[in-house]
Amino acid sequence: MWQLWASLCCLLVLANARSRPSFHPLSDELVNYVNKRNTTWQAGHNFYNVDMSYLKRLCGTFLGGPKPPQSCNGGYPAEAWNFWTRKGLVSGGLYESHVGYNSYSVSNSEKDIMAEIYKNGPVEGAFSVYSDFLLYKSGVYQHVTGEMMGGHAIRILGWGVENGTPYWLVANSWNTDWGDNGEWLPPSCQEQ
Repeated sequence: MWQLWASLCCLLVLANARSRPSFHPLSDELVNYVNKRNTTWQAGHNFYNVDMSYLKRLCGTFLGGPKPPQSCNGGYPAEAWNFWTRKGLVSGGLYESHVGYNSYSVSNSEKDIMAEIYKNGPVEGAFSVYSDFLLYKSGVYQHVTGEMMGGHAIRILGWGVENGTPYWLVANSWNTDWGDNGEWLPPSCQEQ
């Protein structure tokens, strides 16, 4: 009986692997595949004449993986937050001071995040970057296909609704020639 169960599991894994197409992250085929899916976003080319090592460095924020020796490779936002909550942030005072003033955190509730943005401005976030994200041009991004390439720290600037889909307005650090003038729209937690 266990052999039948094991065979069925292997068959399901193979069928699932075959149902997800594999494309080079910057290929025309991936752009066409995403755009033909009639999702909430449009794909296009943002990077020209770059190799994959450059793109992987862009996705260098580590969301819990091992630390490379003698290297930042994008940083560790969770460690930065831990430091800030223990030591505080410099928000005025002496130039060489490493002691913050009135540090605080915001819960992960959408309403609390919206209130924080409304009252004090952008907040920081991090997310997992998939290869189809490299091709984002407009609309509310939702992962369609492709491998996870790493993580990325971002600034959440605001929120809204596009064609009935709630989203966060997010600034990316990849320059204004990427995406929609350097910004993109991930779906709100309600949609994920």
